[in-house]
Amino acid sequence: MKRDLNIKIHEITRVEGHGNIVIDVKKGEIKELKLEIIESPRFFEMMLRGRRYDEAQHIMARICGICAVSHTSAALRAIEDAMDIKVSRQATLLRKLAFDGEMLQSHILHIFFLVLPDLAGVGSIVPLLASHPEMAKTGLELKRLANEICETVGGRHIHPISLFPGGVVFTPKPADLKKLKRELEASFTGLEAALEFLADSELPDFSLEREFISLKSKGEYAFYSGEPVSSLGKEIDPKGFTEEVKEYVVEHSSAKHARSSKGTYMVGALARVNNNRRQLGPKAKDALKASGMKLPCYNPFMNNMAQLIECFHATEEAIGFIDELLELGPKPEPLARPRGHGRGVGIVEAPRGTLYHEYEINRDGIIESSVCIIPTAQNLRSIEDDLRAFVPTVLDRPKAEIAKGVETLVRAYDPCISCSAHIMDVSFLD
Repeated sequence: MKRDLNIKIHEITRVEGHGNIVIDVKKGEIKELKLEIIESPRFFEMMLRGRRYDEAQHIMARICGICAVSHTSAALRAIEDAMDIKVSRQATLLRKLAFDGEMLQSHILHIFFLVLPDLAGVGSIVPLLASHPEMAKTGLELKRLANEICETVGGRHIHPISLFPGGVVFTPKPADLKKLKRELEASFTGLEAALEFLADSELPDFSLEREFISLKSKGEYAFYSGEPVSSLGKEIDPKGFTEEVKEYVVEHSSAKHARSSKGTYMVGALARVNNNRRQLGPKAKDALKASGMKLPCYNPFMNNMAQLIECFHATEEAIGFIDELLELGPKPEPLARPRGHGRGVGIVEAPRGTLYHEYEINRDGIIESSVCIIPTAQNLRSIEDDLRAFVPTVLDRPKAEIAKGVETLVRAYDPCISCSAHIMDVSFLD
């Protein structure tokens, strides 16, 4: 359709700040499309230089209030890789349990509080309380339980204080773990209600074939550990991750973009479900079947359904970790000590995708350099490519409908709570 259209979505907040979307269409052709990230640099990598290795996990957790366990875990794995530290099975189980808690709280927050209002045709969670009270209550209860997992293992809801290089410094009581297990088992009812709601919702029929990058692990669905892989069949050496994934600066964004050797790629729940669907738990596989999602799926709007499928998996997995912890008999353990120094890499799957930390630690245990590549930065190029392909498909629709579609597409990536929770003030420049 040969139509002129100028759109500016003003101040979409993202992982660490605010951003705008600018789209300029002349006679049906996109002349300009950019996602402007206007947040100031935060210099977390510089903050680590000269600090002791056992301070890093607490400093890097402050990068995000939602993905604090992910940044803590990536930091710990990088430190332990650099210093040849081996942790116990109990410590690994507790860390993975905390990770499941974070995955649940982040996905639940996004699905119930930021996505469902769009699908229900209301502006926010507040009117949703009146129009769909049961769904709102379900979301609140699931979020409470997820936060309780993080508090029980990590010491508090966000920014965990019990996770240290060499292990954990707090062991939950068996009674607390049993309580979590009972509540997790009961939570499937709420997840099934959400699955029915999302499966019945109409999403845009839009797909753009792309590369998916995620971790892959032998024997389990990769969240906390694994090796990076590409959906194009390529295995990526963790030590060579920055040779395959290159960050670069664009003029219109204070956040870097990233590309693989093949170009645009996507990370996050949709990438993980596409790459690791065979390792989902039984209930998650049932949810995948009930969702109607056909794999491989290249529709970015289905990222939210992938997040919900991962909620089923994380719940199943957390129950299994608790069972194994109770069988071991949780008890306090000393922290494993460093046995070396050098360069270390820690890669985990944060809720929004593959998270990379790399540190160089000297023989005195002092961090000399660090590199972090966060999921949202890796997805910015994919978001712009999607917008560039999506807008022409809706040019024949009213402006308000185009704006809603653009906002929904950006939200589907779940860039950050500060992004989606802020009001997107959409304006048109005629």
